Amino acid sequence: MMLDGKKLAASIYDQLSHSIKQIPDEITLGAVLVWGEDSPSMRYIRQKRRECKKIGMWFSLFQFEKNISQNELIQELEKLNNDDIITWYIVQLPLPEHIDESEVIKHISPIKDVDWFHPENQGKVMLADPSWFTPCTPAGVMKLMHEYDVPLPGKHVVIIWKSNIVGKPLIQLCISQWATVTSCNSKTPDLSLFTKMADVVIVATGKAYLLTHDMLGKHTSVIDVWFSVINGKVCGDAEYDSIISHWHNITPVPGWVWPMTVAMLLSNTLSAYEKQSRS
Repeated sequence: MMLDGKKLAASIYDQLSHSIKQIPDEITLGAVLVWGEDSPSMRYIRQKRRECKKIGMWFSLFQFEKNISQNELIQELEKLNNDDIITWYIVQLPLPEHIDESEVIKHISPIKDVDWFHPENQGKVMLADPSWFTPCTPAGVMKLMHEYDVPLPGKHVVIIWKSNIVGKPLIQLCISQWATVTSCNSKTPDLSLFTKMADVVIVATGKAYLLTHDMLGKHTSVIDVWFSVINGKVCGDAEYDSIISHWHNITPVPGWVWPMTVAMLLSNTLSAYEKQSRS
């Protein structure tokens, strides 16, 4: 069965639009973009702006030249941290190679961080703190599995990759849902040894067609988070056609988890507004 993130994201946007219409205030999401040659970043920014407009949320883009220094960028973040109009914002990744992403993320105000990348907020994920948010892509993965009845308690989940943005938060979230979790990466000698035993495989490597149907057990569900572009074609980490033909649950690429990422970002932004209003 196809796990359709695009369809689920559309229903989330409908819910968000309805909720925002009931709110007398304007909700604004800011986005910091360091201009470069990375076309996916521009595509994501356009998608975020488009979806904000659809649901009635304001979107403000702060765009900087690709040769901006790390210190200059941090100074710009400090301005946003003290800006009463831009209540929440994100920094679009990746950043240019001369900028240390982890250092920049540390300078995002934890209170304004709706991507949930700041170390303080990542710590709340580790502690399974239910009072706040979840990083957007992991939140989208969890929502997708919940909506399509992919159970986690007592199941074996294999997560391939260990990034701070996707892999590590997902490990914690699946553990919190009583799954048994195996973390694999590029140094794992035989991936199929683990994936064949898995009930769920979540793959986020950016290596095209890394996961094939012969690496899976009979009833494995596959969540394909990342992608590559080869000769102009968007390719997933999993070999979608062969995997779905063997009756596995799988997310398609494109139209998979990334629409859920944007939907969960806007959901986090609305939730941040609601929490602020109650405080």
